[in-house]
Amino acid sequence: MNGGRLPRGGRPAAALEEIEAGIEAAWQAFVASFAVEGSGGEETALAEAVLQDPSEFEWRVADAAMDRLICEDCRSTLGAGPVGCAPCDRANAYRFAAREIDRLHVPPGNEHALRVASAVARTRHRYSPRARCGYELALPALLAGDLPTTAEAQAAKAVINRLSDAERESITSLSDVMPR
Repeated sequence: MNGGRLPRGGRPAAALEEIEAGIEAAWQAFVASFAVEGSGGEETALAEAVLQDPSEFEWRVADAAMDRLICEDCRSTLGAGPVGCAPCDRANAYRFAAREIDRLHVPPGNEHALRVASAVARTRHRYSPRARCGYELALPALLAGDLPTTAEAQAAKAVINRLSDAERESITSLSDVMPR
């Protein structure tokens, strides 16, 4: 996808790099369980098989499978092409059919929030500046196992909605813009 390079930098970029490393580690463990080594035809076939029914697989494995396939229409990584590319739109929607397994010692719902936030950050051109800002800034806390309350999420959204697009793209922490 974007290899962890988040334009806003800071803690959100570091969190995305950690998430992408986790996606890659999940894929490597998955392919090893099938005795598939290296990239090539077998790995591509395995990635295609995962996407035939992503609901059978953990979301990190499904995301990694998409990373290994190229869209026949737009030639982007599958699911990461421009909005309006039918195969990428379909693959991006299928991504959310994969299983979410809550991590230990995190509140229920954290894994879903982490998956959505990472999908937005990994395919940021597919989302609005407001959505990108909110989800990307949430990545570090979500990765740490936090889950904002509804009131906290609504307060952050209200602040983000008041920022200019340039401000939304440049801030690296919600604490930079939240009222004290």
